[in-house]
Formats: sequence, structure tokens, C-alpha cells
Amino acid sequence: MKEEIKQKDIAKAYENYAKQFTPKPAYFLNTVKAFVVGGGICTIAFFLSRVMMKYGINEKDAGTYVTILLVITAQFFTGLGIFDKFATFAGAGVIVPITGFSNSMVAPALEYKKEGLVLGVGSKMFSIAGPVLVCGITSATIVGIIYWIIGLF
Repeated sequence: MKEEIKQKDIAKAYENYAKQFTPKPAYFLNTVKAFVVGGGICTIAFFLSRVMMKYGINEKDAGTYVTILLVITAQFFTGLGIFDKFATFAGAGVIVPITGFSNSMVAPALEYKKEGLVLGVGSKMFSIAGPVLVCGITSATIVGIIYWIIGLF
């Protein structure tokens, strides 16, 4: 019993000690930065889609082209090492749009490229994005089956 109390005291003392060195996050400022950057990315994407539509591309195709452009841009900036610096500043504002997903696929691939194309890049590319893809595909399949069943009635 005495030893148990002593361990709790040590754990509490360590927690207090660690709090002295842990920086306090600026929640409000981080929220504003994420909102402005994420909104900025979405505004640019919206502007690009409107420009494409002005030149005769239909709305659906313009949305597809802008999505592809965002993914390619995020991959390019990840390869140059710019995306991580920008993400450190912007926080969730840069990972909420599809750009964050693109970065999560390219970054591990770049990290393990020395191990070869198959065992390095190929196997590590989906290490972070894999669970997202599995959940997304599974959810879409289940919703599709439910929609199909409802359509039968």
C-alpha cells in the first residue's frame, strides 16, 4: 500500500515537472490560421473551377480537374519539402482539404525511397493513407448496397 502511494506521488511529481516544459498551444490563433489557410485553399480551388467553367468546361469536370490539380500541387510541394513547413504554420487548415491526403501518401514514399521502388516507395506509400482508403471504400460499398436494396422496394 505504501509503495503504491509512493508511485502515485512520483507520477504526479513527474507530471508537474513535465508541465513546466510543455508549451501551451495557442488554440485561438491556431484555429484562425487553420480557418484562413483552409478557406484560402478552398477559395482558390473554387476560383479555378469557375475560370474553367467560363472557358466551357462543365461543372463536374472542372471540379475533377481542380481536385487533380490540388493533389499534384501538394505532391510537388511535399517533394520539395515546402509542404511540411507550410503545414507546421497552417495546421489543420492544410490537411483538411485533399492536399493533406496527398501529402500523407507522398511523404512516407519519399522517406523510404532508398529501400527501392517495391519495398520502399511501393509498400510505404499507403502506410498512412491505407486505413483511410480501406474505411472509405468499405463505407462506400456498404452505403451503395443499402441504396441498392432500398431501390428494390
